[in-house]
Amino acid sequence: MVLPRAVSGPLWAVLKRVLLALGILVLSAVIVYLGRNGYRDSSGKAVGWLTAFYYATVTLSTTGYGDVVPVSDSARLVNTLVVTPLRVMFLLVLVGTTLEVLTERTRNEWRQERWRSKVRDHTVVVGYGTKGSSAVQTLLKNGHTPESIVVVDTDPARIAEANRRGLAGVVGDGSRSEVLERAEITKAKHVVISADRDDTAVLTTLTVRRLTRRAMVVASVREAENAALLRESGASSVVTSSDTAGQLLGVATISPKVGQVVQDLLSYGDGLELMERPADARDVDKEPRAVKEPVLAVIRGSRTMRYDDVAIGTIQLTDRLVVVRSVPDRQAGPGPRRGTGGGPGRSGHSG
Repeated sequence: MVLPRAVSGPLWAVLKRVLLALGILVLSAVIVYLGRNGYRDSSGKAVGWLTAFYYATVTLSTTGYGDVVPVSDSARLVNTLVVTPLRVMFLLVLVGTTLEVLTERTRNEWRQERWRSKVRDHTVVVGYGTKGSSAVQTLLKNGHTPESIVVVDTDPARIAEANRRGLAGVVGDGSRSEVLERAEITKAKHVVISADRDDTAVLTTLTVRRLTRRAMVVASVREAENAALLRESGASSVVTSSDTAGQLLGVATISPKVGQVVQDLLSYGDGLELMERPADARDVDKEPRAVKEPVLAVIRGSRTMRYDDVAIGTIQLTDRLVVVRSVPDRQAGPGPRRGTGGGPGRSGHSG
């Protein structure tokens, strides 16, 4: 498990330690100077700023020449209660790099345990290539937080990229149980499978379903002939990437403007969007054509009906509508409304 975190450059890390060490040194010198009457210099000179900095330096570095010493009770008390803790802090700063290396593993384990104790109803994305990263981008635009998404991929560079976007990541094969368990798959609400190979997608879906039945599994395949196999393996929804791209190419060839509109509908956050929303009081007892927003489908229970299906009759309050909405209209209206089965009102398509 690799959790996202802010990483500073090596120069800034060294500079911070140097500034902290100088701060401790200056603080110690000021304390010595304020209590200068309680110190004695073997040279017989009065303790001034130079002597105060000199004493602070040799004391914090544990050199201790003994030519400047505290003689009054108050000075010795201050050295015991204040200067000594500052000396310890100073030494810790100097060896901070070594300590950081030694404690890095412990801190990572602690952060991972804390993450596991808090994560619930998250989304696991298996495969962070072009399809997976696009899916994550759509989820983020649609109201999901980076903390609610976990990426699984065999490529450490892809996981590092996911971390830079604030996502937790697991390096490993998503078709293996131990890897998915590190992603807390049993607590996940959604699983997105965007593997590079169809056989990997099928195996990953089978593994996910062996570990959890509660999650909604959305998977992509390249070839349409493998879609049925993926559904039989337990996928809730299947997207056929090669057929979809091919059909879009054909539509764009026959009618470029229609192709632009379809591409617009499939691109979340720009222009037109496909949205799923619950029916409200303004929609009830109307036919789909009479609704202000273009209605493409009506979801009634587990059944999805096209807008022209005679079985719809009129819209009921318990229905959910798949509508076309423009981005300005969506921004001007109420925020995204969450669906009953899959997070915020979604743009998208199923196989």
